[in-house]
Amino acid sequence: MSENPHPRRRPLRRLRRLSLLVTGAAATLITGCFSGGATSAQGDGGGRVRLAMMQPPRSGLSPLSDDAFKLSRWSSAETLVKLDKGGDARPALATGWRQNGRTWTFTLRQGVTFHDGTALTAHSAVTSLTTAAGASPKPRILDGVDLTARATRSHTLTVTTAGPDPLLPHRLSSPQLSILAAKAYRGKTVSPVGAGTGPFEIVAVNGVASARLDRYDRYWGGKAKASGIDVRFVPDGTARAAALRSGEADIVEAVPVSQAGLMNRKLITEVPMPRTNTLYLNTRSGPFKDAGLRAAAREAVDARQIVTGVYEGRADVARGLLGPALPWAAALRGAPERAAATDPRGARITIGTFTDRAELPEVAQVLQQQLQAAGFRVTLDVREYAHIEADALAGKFDAFILSRATVLDSGDPAAYLFSDFAAGGSFNISQLADPAVDRALNTAAQTPAGDARRRGVMNAEAAVLSTDAAIPLLHERVIQGDAANVTGAAHDPRERELITLDTFAR
Repeated sequence: MSENPHPRRRPLRRLRRLSLLVTGAAATLITGCFSGGATSAQGDGGGRVRLAMMQPPRSGLSPLSDDAFKLSRWSSAETLVKLDKGGDARPALATGWRQNGRTWTFTLRQGVTFHDGTALTAHSAVTSLTTAAGASPKPRILDGVDLTARATRSHTLTVTTAGPDPLLPHRLSSPQLSILAAKAYRGKTVSPVGAGTGPFEIVAVNGVASARLDRYDRYWGGKAKASGIDVRFVPDGTARAAALRSGEADIVEAVPVSQAGLMNRKLITEVPMPRTNTLYLNTRSGPFKDAGLRAAAREAVDARQIVTGVYEGRADVARGLLGPALPWAAALRGAPERAAATDPRGARITIGTFTDRAELPEVAQVLQQQLQAAGFRVTLDVREYAHIEADALAGKFDAFILSRATVLDSGDPAAYLFSDFAAGGSFNISQLADPAVDRALNTAAQTPAGDARRRGVMNAEAAVLSTDAAIPLLHERVIQGDAANVTGAAHDPRERELITLDTFAR
C-alpha cells in the first residue's frame, strides 16, 4: 500500500474499459423492457414516459416500506402534507392544520377521489394512518412516536400523539404515510394498485420486473401531460445507462458514476443530495464492541481516496453524518470527543454491503485495503439489498456500508438519527445502545422547529460520532439521466419527486 499512494487507479481504469465493453451487452439486456417507444403526443403534452429505476419493489409496493418512495416518485400516492424546497410543511391532501397541545386537527381537501372512484374522506385518512401506526415494523418516520387518528367530520380529522410532537406535519409528509382507498387494505397486506389519489394510477405490476401506470383524468390537481408511465426495474447500473444512450428509456434513475463520464453531458443532471455513505460498526458484538478498535477503524479510513478514486470527484467528503445539502450543519458542527485507537492485532472482521448501488462494492474493496493496512483481517460479503438487509439489521456483520438518506422521510434529520442510532431505532445497524446518544436524540426530537432544533440535531450528531458507531464516508449527489425528448422531469434531492404533472416525453 505504501508504495502506491493511489491503489485504486489501475483497477478503476480497467473498470472503465470493461464498462465500454459491456455496454452493448447491457443494451441487449434491457431491449424489450418497454412496450415500444413513447407514443405520439396526446392531450396537453406527450405520450407515455419510459422510466428505468434502480431498485425493484421490496415489499410488493407497500407504502409501509421504502417502496412508498416509488409511489411518490410516480405521482401515484399522496400524503396529507408535502414539503417545499426549504423543507417546510405545505398543504397537499390536507388544506390546513392547527395544533392544540398533543392534538393536531387537519382539514381535508374537497373533491378528491381515489383511483377506484371512491371519495377521499376523513375516515379514509384515519384508516391509512391507523394502519401505519400499528404496523410491525412501523414506518421509520414513526419511530418513537405513538399516534391516534380520529375522524371528527367528513373532511376533518384529529391526530393525537402520546407526547408533544412539534414536527407532526413534517412526519405526515412521508410517502410511507400515503393515504390510500379502503380497497388497499386486505388483511396484513397493503396494495396501492388502483388505490392512490395522484395524477397517475397503477394499473399493473409485474413482480420485481415492471409496472404500468395510466393517467388518472379525474385528478384533483388537473390533467397530467403524459398519458402514462412504463416502469422497468433495472438493478444493473450499466444497463440503465445503456438504456438512456440507446433510446430505450426516457428517464433513468441513479446513473452510476462509472457511466456518467461516458454519457452526453446534456443528458446528465447532478444535484447534491442529503444522502450519506457510512460505514456502520457493530457495537454489540464482535471486535467493534471495543471502542478502541472502532477508533482504529475510523483512523484507518481515508474517505478522500474513495471520493476521488471510486466517485471520480462526484461526491463530497463527509465531515459528519449531515452533509452540504443541509447548509446550516457545518456552521453548527463541533468536534466530538472520541476514544483513543488501539492496535487491531489482526482482528478479523466481515464487512457487508449490497450491489444495488453500483459504487458500493468498489467502496468495500477500498475499505478492505485500508483496514487491512491498519492491521485488520477483512472479509467482504456483497449481495443484492433484498438478500442482505435482514442480516444487517440483525447485527450479523461486524461492519456494514450503507447509502442512507438523512432527511428523506420528514425533511428533518432528527428522524434519521433516531432511526439509525437510538437504542429503539428500527434501522439501528450499529446495534448502538448509548444513554448519552439517546438523551441527545430525545432532546432534539422534543425541540420546536427552528434554530434551537438545529442545534439539538447537531448535538445529537456529535454524540453519535463520539461513539465511533458510524464512520461517515461521503455525501452523494443525484445523477439522473433525462433523454433529449423529455420535458419537466423533477430533480429532487430528497428523492420524492420524479414524474410530475408537467413531465412528458415527445
